[in-house]
Amino acid sequence: MKDEESGNRLGRYLRARRELVSPAQAGIPPGGNRRVPGLRREEVALLAGISPDYYLRLERGRDRNPSPQVLESLARVLLLDDVERTYLLGLTAVRPRSPRRKRPEHVPVRVHQLLAHLQIPAFVEGRAFDVLASNPMAVALSPRLRPGQNRLRSLFLDPEEQAFQQDWAKAAVDFVAGLRTSIGDDTDNPRFVELVGELALSSQRFRELWARHDVRNLDGGTATVHHPVVGELRLHRDKLPIDDVILVVYYPDKDSDSDEKLRLLAALVKTGPTDPASGRPAETPHPKTS
Repeated sequence: MKDEESGNRLGRYLRARRELVSPAQAGIPPGGNRRVPGLRREEVALLAGISPDYYLRLERGRDRNPSPQVLESLARVLLLDDVERTYLLGLTAVRPRSPRRKRPEHVPVRVHQLLAHLQIPAFVEGRAFDVLASNPMAVALSPRLRPGQNRLRSLFLDPEEQAFQQDWAKAAVDFVAGLRTSIGDDTDNPRFVELVGELALSSQRFRELWARHDVRNLDGGTATVHHPVVGELRLHRDKLPIDDVILVVYYPDKDSDSDEKLRLLAALVKTGPTDPASGRPAETPHPKTS
């Protein structure tokens, strides 16, 4: 990932984004023999009000210091949202790069205490979606939320996690975009290099999504999941930054069907130890997920 990201990040991003904009979206009449997906380089240049030669230099990394006005024009043509526009501007920001702290991500003691008191699924994740700590309700919701697991790896390589997510396709898009946003300019971070390398080798879908250069803030939201014991759950998700880590909590609407099912899951947790492979009570058989 270091070679890919550090060599010509601006050019790679511009090319990936123009290939995702259709001529119709850009107001270009259909027709002609188009050999490339999305917009041609000269079309982007024309719509942005710059010369085709200058745009070519940007995409090929021959000019890495375009003005903010040029970048704003390109963001408009490429239909970037606020997060994507900020990311584009940051690719050429002239500022000294402060060295990253190399210490491991640390979960404060008070957060461990908070997890122990929460009666809803809650866990702590790092910048690479590593699960650093979790409470029993989180593990009962999904055994992939145990400390030591990685949420992105589970999403792409674990069939049970794929069955767990009602909309796996959307989750995959969101998580990959969230990872790229989290990486930012920290492209030589060993954990990011290791994770991206593993997933790029193991998952074609990850490779496809990574090549899109999507960026997205993966904050709060609502997800529907399929639990093997209590069935379908509709849960809200909030992410709360605490020092260098993120506290993630899942909770249902009060007095909803999902609220009742989550209470049932909590009761099962209290009855005894759970099967590490499934999050079920240990004495309950666990049918294999196809």
